[in-house]
Amino acid sequence: MIRENSDPKKNIEIALETHYVAEQSEPAADKFVFAYTIRITNNSVAVNQLLSRHWVITDGAGDVEEVRGEGVVGKQPKLASGETFEYTSGAILKTPVGTMQGSYQFENQDGERFDVPIPVFSLSVPHLVH
Repeated sequence: MIRENSDPKKNIEIALETHYVAEQSEPAADKFVFAYTIRITNNSVAVNQLLSRHWVITDGAGDVEEVRGEGVVGKQPKLASGETFEYTSGAILKTPVGTMQGSYQFENQDGERFDVPIPVFSLSVPHLVH
């Protein structure tokens, strides 16, 4: 999944991968652990800093959890043109399938703040969904 902005000062690319973490999950206790790795690339001509995140996590029963906070994994990376930042984090669901979506808020070197939306992506135990 890739998200880009055509503004030359706000062109941020987001790529992500997800996987089910079976060794940390307990299906009998309705605990399904998923990890996601996100790669953020600054394809703009400006220096951009990730300030905050907003996630909407929905499990298979329709229960929604919203997560807001500063930075990602305790960091607020500042990316020069062409630089990439990658991190891995996780989500715990009560069901074997769910979705996540959200956005990052960035600030460029001119002090302009802008959001980079992250479209919906699936979290799913392998071989459960065809």
